[in-house]
Amino acid sequence: MSADEQQDENLEPTDQADEPSAEKADFDELESTAPAAATKPGKDVDLNVILDVDVTIELEVGRTNLSVRDLLQLNQGSVVELDRLAGEPLDVLVNGTLIAHGDVVVVNNNYGIRLTDVVSPIERIKKVNE
Repeated sequence: MSADEQQDENLEPTDQADEPSAEKADFDELESTAPAAATKPGKDVDLNVILDVDVTIELEVGRTNLSVRDLLQLNQGSVVELDRLAGEPLDVLVNGTLIAHGDVVVVNNNYGIRLTDVVSPIERIKKVNE
């Protein structure tokens, strides 16, 4: 038998089906490893797990919109007008979420902020979920 005949013989369909067989996989039931307090609403949650997480606090004096042309023309001594009145409280943001308003104070020759109004926890959660 020539090499071509052997190659043609190998390509002929066989009587047995070459289709793969599939079977349903059985998995064990998953069990929750979360503490019971974290899975039931209204229960106290242990905050100790997040107390050492670092967050970024920003104090926002005000905002404005500038064109790129105006931005490129800024130099030392330029004045940028903001959308806040003088003496108006600053916004205190934690990781970009408003949590309070406050006034600038000086503490031991450093700037600080005295919180004058704290946003309620419910309002803060609403802002995070948006």
